[in-house]
Amino acid sequence: MSLTPAQKTTVATWIADGANLSAVQKKLRDEFKVSMTYMDVRFLVDDLNLTLKDPAPKADASDVTKAPPAPASAAAQNLPADDADSAPADAEATEAPLGDDATPAAPAGPSSVTVVIDAVTLIPGAIAGGTVTFSDGVTGKWIIDQQYRPGFTEISQPGYRPSPADAQAFMQELGRAMQTRGF
Repeated sequence: MSLTPAQKTTVATWIADGANLSAVQKKLRDEFKVSMTYMDVRFLVDDLNLTLKDPAPKADASDVTKAPPAPASAAAQNLPADDADSAPADAEATEAPLGDDATPAAPAGPSSVTVVIDAVTLIPGAIAGGTVTFSDGVTGKWIIDQQYRPGFTEISQPGYRPSPADAQAFMQELGRAMQTRGF
């Protein structure tokens, strides 16, 4: 079914006002009593050389690379109660022992948190794992699961909760280390 020039002008106005194809389809049916399939509306818009306006992109919560950095306390909420993610920032850093199967992360800046990525991850469901040494010397084993969520599997001091500064430093060091490994 073809539209009159006045109807085509109205459709162009709807598109210019930001209507999407579904809205145009509904308005055609309601206002002009013209029933068109979604694909026919798509062809109509193309035939009229109209350009749809893209709505503001929705933030993809699963893609952490596009999200702004979360505060350290938000990162801590994703971990079980006995997990660690921060410690006093002014304490002296100690190196975690390295074996033949571990690769140290390159130190970046004045961080006193050391992150080490294991060369092989043997934990089911984990894409990466390694160790962390917080600024007060407390160590832990961390993993990143298949949905790219960090977590801890073991902490040397039961009930330990690192400081927000160490939690943030851990996440930054982990990000840097993962980038150097191609993640």
